[in-house]
Amino acid sequence: MSFIDYYKVLGVSKAATEKEIKSAYRKLARKYHPDVNPNDKKAEEMFKKVSEANEVLSDPENRKKYDKYGEHWQHADEFEKAEREGRTRGGSYSGGQQGNPFGQGGFDEDDYSDFFSSMFGGGAGGRKVRYRGQDYNAELHLNLTDILTSEKRTLTVNGKNIRITIPAGVENQQTIKIKGHGGPGMNGGPKGDLFITFIIDNNTSFRRDKSNLYKVVDLDLYTAMLGGEITVDTLTGKVKLKVKPQTQSQTKVKLTGKGMPVYKKEGQFGDLYITYNVVLPTNLSEKEEELFKQLAAMRK
Repeated sequence: MSFIDYYKVLGVSKAATEKEIKSAYRKLARKYHPDVNPNDKKAEEMFKKVSEANEVLSDPENRKKYDKYGEHWQHADEFEKAEREGRTRGGSYSGGQQGNPFGQGGFDEDDYSDFFSSMFGGGAGGRKVRYRGQDYNAELHLNLTDILTSEKRTLTVNGKNIRITIPAGVENQQTIKIKGHGGPGMNGGPKGDLFITFIIDNNTSFRRDKSNLYKVVDLDLYTAMLGGEITVDTLTGKVKLKVKPQTQSQTKVKLTGKGMPVYKKEGQFGDLYITYNVVLPTNLSEKEEELFKQLAAMRK
């Protein structure tokens, strides 16, 4: 089991900030994503490594353990407990480079098993300790128009295809847990979980606030003053609106049920709020100017 330099995988230094790590991960995840590189085994392998590196380095506590114990950071607590017990008994325990008990060169699988057997009582007549598998973290990028309805999608995580249902109306940066789809446990321990964070890119002209949508619509002066009918876009098509005479700029109109679907509440939708922006005419002709002067005089 050779040592994996997660910093090198992401192309960042050990002094990299959380923001730099996140930025590097997103860039590489897009580059090597299986959807972008179908049937490309090398890209798939790189995507796995990039995801694994981000999973460890993006978490401050996990990163601290990794810096000390390398790829075996998950068992840091056990290592330190064994070291404390060794000192209590008058013995000592010394790790390899950076405190990694396996050393940077790494052990093979047999050495790995022997180490844990002797360290945690897994040998003959001893107590076999079970270890829960590592949790996996992944990001799924979607457009706002992708989440208007619930849909099923197949994701490839660490070489395995996972079929999930993406609920309509999921929020940007929302994370869901898929139990038992993380890394395998050790010594019969349970699998870890898979955490998927949704990154929703707004590919529309609407502003979203949870299940409600907002949009500014220009209204010409004449329609605003005299009233009329206009056509506006919604996420499900165009609708006609009646404009009342003498409508003021910044007037708001609510279109009930024309917003986003409400998360996990099938058949329920938010509202769409239209704000009118009255646009004054420009480049007036002499006749138009004269008419406006006449109107002004009538209002005095």
